[in-house]
Formats: sequence, structure tokens, C-alpha cells
Amino acid sequence: MAKIILIMNQKGGVGKSNLCYNLSQNLSEHSKVAILDTDVQGSLSQLSKIVDSFQITTDENILTTDNNLDFIFIDTPPYLSSKLKGLIKIADLILVPTKAGILDLLAIDNTISVIKDELKEKNTMIILNMVKANTTITEDILNNLDSHKIKIAQTMISDLVAFTRSPLLKGVATNSNAQRQIDSLTKEVLTSLI
Repeated sequence: MAKIILIMNQKGGVGKSNLCYNLSQNLSEHSKVAILDTDVQGSLSQLSKIVDSFQITTDENILTTDNNLDFIFIDTPPYLSSKLKGLIKIADLILVPTKAGILDLLAIDNTISVIKDELKEKNTMIILNMVKANTTITEDILNNLDSHKIKIAQTMISDLVAFTRSPLLKGVATNSNAQRQIDSLTKEVLTSLI
């Protein structure tokens, strides 16, 4: 049975879809991977025509059929939808990407609250995404995130053009810094699933 990895945050613009794509692309080298795009914007499902190393679908039946997949990533919309509670319940791991900003920190509270309501905080990891270089705010944000008592990924994903361009280049292999970061985060995700 596939491991289900839910990527959620009620805040838009934190890089959920991009992170979902890059983790899927990275894992697809050695695993059978699919993305379920539940975001009505459909950013990832629009990529299905150019992605050939893994499946992208909007069909939620992928969650209940025996499809010989190793991993199913679920990309969610930038709001707390009625479907989220059900998806949280079936998730093996919940990834909550956030930027290192004050408004992002304030917005994460509602997302964490929904996860805690479903008693899934032990299956959750916060990821600092799109981190700007040479800023001191990141440390302040990390200190505030600690109060949630939810695991925070050791790997921070930088705000690199390579991540934005990755769907066109089928990953970030052309940028060693970006590849190192996504490899490190992939290892943390896999470790969290064990």
C-alpha cells in the first residue's frame, strides 16, 4: 500500500505545489510515485502533459485502489477545505511548508490546530520553504514554531530559481545546491515514514 504524504497549509504562496512536485520528482527515480492534485487552481495537474516520471491526477480514487504505488503526494488548496480532515486522517505524513515571515507564522496556527484536532501532530513536519539568504528572521521564526511542539525539518529549502524552473527541467539536478537541499529533505521525509 502506498505511503500517503499530505502537503498542506491554509496560507497560499508558501510553495506547497512546488515542494510537492520536487519531492515527487526526486523520489520517482527509484520509486513509483503519484500526485493527487486537490487544489482547484490545478497547477500540478496542468503539468501532467509534460511529466513522464510520475503520475499526476485529480481522481481521488487513486487513494483507494491498489495501484502498485510506493508514494502518493496530495497537494492541497490554500484554505481549510472540508476535505482536509479526511485527508489528514489517512495521511502517513503531513508536511506543512511555510515561509520565514511574520504573516506566515500567524497563518500556520489554524493549520496546526486542524492537525491537532485529528491527533496527527506526531505525523507532521513543518518545513521552512523559500528561505531568503542572509536574513536573521529565520531564527526568530524557528523559535516561535517550536511552541507548536511539532517536528521541524532540519533541511530548509532556499528561495532558488532552480526550484521554480524545476518542472521544465524535470527536477533540480542542474543546480547542485538545490539538489543537495531536496535530497536532504527527501531523506528526512523517508525517515519520518519509518
